[in-house]
Amino acid sequence: MAGPSSVRSLGEAFTELTAGDASVGQIPQNHYFFVNVLAHAGTEEQRAFFYREVIAGRHFGNALSERGTRTAREFAIGFERHPDGGRVLNGTKFYATGSLFAHWIPVYADDEEGRTHAAWVPADHPGVRVEDDWNGMGQRTTGSGTVRFDQVRVPAEHIVPVYSVFEKDEVFGAFGQYLHAAIDTGIAVGALREGKRLIHSLARPRLEASVERAADEGAVIDGFGELALRVRSARALLREAGDALDAARAELTEQSAAEASAAVAAARAQSDAVALAVSSGIFELIGTRAADRDLNLHRHWRNARTHTLHDPRRLKLRHLGDWELNDTPPPRNGLV
Repeated sequence: MAGPSSVRSLGEAFTELTAGDASVGQIPQNHYFFVNVLAHAGTEEQRAFFYREVIAGRHFGNALSERGTRTAREFAIGFERHPDGGRVLNGTKFYATGSLFAHWIPVYADDEEGRTHAAWVPADHPGVRVEDDWNGMGQRTTGSGTVRFDQVRVPAEHIVPVYSVFEKDEVFGAFGQYLHAAIDTGIAVGALREGKRLIHSLARPRLEASVERAADEGAVIDGFGELALRVRSARALLREAGDALDAARAELTEQSAAEASAAVAAARAQSDAVALAVSSGIFELIGTRAADRDLNLHRHWRNARTHTLHDPRRLKLRHLGDWELNDTPPPRNGLV
């Protein structure tokens, strides 16, 4: 049974938020991610300061992703030393989910030795410009636009050495991926719930079925059962992953960290496939009228297809397989 402050409980809350509105479910994901950065790599003074900000209701956005670097985890943004010991940020970040609504925008940047740091920048800093230009086909209201930084000085006390997290056993990456799995699961839950409503209110049975309602048609019942099975499997794996994370946080070892990462990889891989399958499959059970743009039923698939592109499912399967087959722990890279 999950406790009130457990990771598992947080995942279930994210699932329900996302089932109601996929964008609302994703917006706080980065906030919790960066609270976790502070928990793993911040000093006592940094945690005390920023936790007070959180308690006061101030939200963290994000400025991680860039364009044009060799991989998504390389950062070219300017991060020059300032004589006072701080840093000066210059450059542009993209896909900055939640920053449009944030009070603080944590920025990922590499120092001269290639080590990644997170620099907390006030969203209202005069050198910060947040642009509402997100043009993705899904997750339309997540505020995932562009953020530009022009000569933004960040004091040393607002800079956290993220690289230090990966110098020891950790479930930092697994926690972030777990929230992504909860979002994908929530999209599937929301699609299934709306599919049920529309089968009852909109769908018509086939003539040869000889029933009064589509909901009584055998093929529709079987098809809905198949989709419901997929959703239940995703929710079960998410709960298992949450329990594994809670166990690792209670007693962190190389074994418990690896098992938590593998459990999250399984949940992530399954939720990815389920979100796409259910958000597409409900159309077949409702019929042609499901394609009416005014219904906006396609938003579930657009949201699923957009969000599941964050981290490839194939990598989750590779890490899971290597752990189960060869006892090789998933890498410490913040992605599993």
